[in-house]
Amino acid sequence: MRLPALSFLALASLALAAAAATPRPHVLLICVDDLKPLLGTYGDKTVKSPNLDRLAARGVRFDAAYCNQAVCSPSRNALMSGLRSTTLGIYDLPTNFRVAVPDAVTLPQYFRSHGYRAESMGKIMHPGHGNHEDAASWSVPHWMSGAPAFATPEAISIQKNRPASASGGGVAQGEPGAANYRPAAPHGPAVESADVPDNTYRDGQVADEAIRRLRTAKERPDEPLFLAVGFIRPHLPFVAPKKYWDLYDRAKFSLEPFQEAPAGAPAYAPTGWGELRAYAGMPAEGPLTAAQQRELLHGYHAAISYMDAQAGRVLDELDRLGLAGNTIVVLWGDHGWHLGDHGQWCKHTNYEQAVRIPLIVAAPQTARPGRGSHALVETVDLFPTLAELAGLPAPRVPQGLDGRSFAAVLRDPAATTTPAVFHAYPRPHPQHGAIIGRAVRTDRHRLVEWKKPGAAPATAELELYDYAADPLERRNLAAGQPEVVARLRAILATQPEAKPQIANPAAGQPTAKKKKKAAAK
Repeated sequence: MRLPALSFLALASLALAAAAATPRPHVLLICVDDLKPLLGTYGDKTVKSPNLDRLAARGVRFDAAYCNQAVCSPSRNALMSGLRSTTLGIYDLPTNFRVAVPDAVTLPQYFRSHGYRAESMGKIMHPGHGNHEDAASWSVPHWMSGAPAFATPEAISIQKNRPASASGGGVAQGEPGAANYRPAAPHGPAVESADVPDNTYRDGQVADEAIRRLRTAKERPDEPLFLAVGFIRPHLPFVAPKKYWDLYDRAKFSLEPFQEAPAGAPAYAPTGWGELRAYAGMPAEGPLTAAQQRELLHGYHAAISYMDAQAGRVLDELDRLGLAGNTIVVLWGDHGWHLGDHGQWCKHTNYEQAVRIPLIVAAPQTARPGRGSHALVETVDLFPTLAELAGLPAPRVPQGLDGRSFAAVLRDPAATTTPAVFHAYPRPHPQHGAIIGRAVRTDRHRLVEWKKPGAAPATAELELYDYAADPLERRNLAAGQPEVVARLRAILATQPEAKPQIANPAAGQPTAKKKKKAAAK
């Protein structure tokens, strides 16, 4: 029987009213520093990560997720602005993203403009090295823990009494990841195991604060919350309460089987891991001993388990408050980490272990939770994805967006995304000065094109890796596979040319002449 037109109008009005009455979902964005996909849900049999594994069982684990640059600040710029470092022209730690795009609307700003209360704590942006948090992004001032890096008197003494020259003279030197790179301040030991409560360290205090914010949100049912929670571990130093170290037997850690640079790769492509060398007890040059490697592997795993426990406390509170059913939860790592593969440590490269990231998304509309997806995604995709999952309009922001939404993957396991993702890393070149390694990653290959921004393609040095035939990146295949190179360069050519590093005199950046001199040295 056909209903009269008035009935259709009445039904439509009821539907609109019901939609308006449906509360918008909260967003819990968990950002983790230096976490590679080393979690139980990613198939690792050693690490103890029960809480993030539990989150994956409620959502979708992305197995082919990549950062846009494997260092903290540019990666976080990509998350917050939706722009790659090659678009911003910011590849370093000191330059704030608003130097490049003063009127940018960030991810939390966009949610604020649609009625959300946006709050943050811990490491979200990259404060330090002359950079700072972004006040415009948050409804209330960003909260940062004041906990010390170390808890034991021995470690504190080493940090306090170590001369500045031990870590590069007290100022940041060189390009991040270059052989001469040193952090800005003296460091203590690279590891610490202390018999202390969890909230002695920063991540425990961040979890405490996040729990307080969730409880407040429960009391404001008419105001959706965008809560960004930034955990710093497993970033160096690998500090964690002793009980997390006790989860592992150091003797059982296996060292990476391939500890050489890829054959045929440019000499500047690997990292000199100066970040790790700045810590007490680490060699100023040359490789680590087997004992040092196992100590660091032990520390990295302990730090992951400590962070996992803090994230678990936040997730448990979300459940206890009855908010989980209407909350989009994202676990995002800012970049990966070398743990001895290629003889390298830290991040600062274009290689797989540095750029592949953990990404888990659990949303109310997730179909078939607990599955993994091989869809290629990158950090800049999160901005439009979260907007779509929250039911907000497609973002139209002043800076534009480099990413695209992958929300369809949450709703449909068969959905696909893009055939390729993109990332980059800068290096000083002995002859050409500052060059950029722009990379394209498909489901099988990675091509890296190293050249000066704006220079002719013929001037580039190339790296090509085939992850079906050579997952350990043992050999640069570019010279022997011209057809594959041509196909991947055609994909790379669809992207805008990389911008050079933007000038930022306030950050004390060296002039181009000084950079060239340092690179030659």
